[in-house]
Amino acid sequence: MGTRRKSRELTMQMLFQGDLGKQTPDEVRKLFWPSRDDVDAETRGFAEDLYRIATSRQVEIDALIETHAQNWRIERMPVVDRSLIRAAVAEMLGFPNTPAAIIINESLEVGRRYAAPESIHFLNGVLDAIARDLLKKRLA
Repeated sequence: MGTRRKSRELTMQMLFQGDLGKQTPDEVRKLFWPSRDDVDAETRGFAEDLYRIATSRQVEIDALIETHAQNWRIERMPVVDRSLIRAAVAEMLGFPNTPAAIIINESLEVGRRYAAPESIHFLNGVLDAIARDLLKKRLA
């Protein structure tokens, strides 16, 4: 597994832990990293960057999700799906030079490992809609 994909997976896991455990970002970091001493510095650094963006811009990210996840309230989504989408949108916002298609594809690959099979189409649709919206805003 590549460094970036592993980072994305770790970010999703941290978001999942924080969401499900109702933990602050500092609590998540304190509990998450000690058991992962096999993660190299580059992978951890990118995961930390994504996690920081996802947590510090969560209100903005959740508003984008709510807008583009038609007929779905964010609190009703499965925690894995919500965490995957938040991580991907954080990357779209924080690393605009990374093509959205790559971010979406990588998120779907992580989703195939952790999400329900029927979630993949949902994730793809929401992420694609958000990516198109963000691109339109950047070009405006």
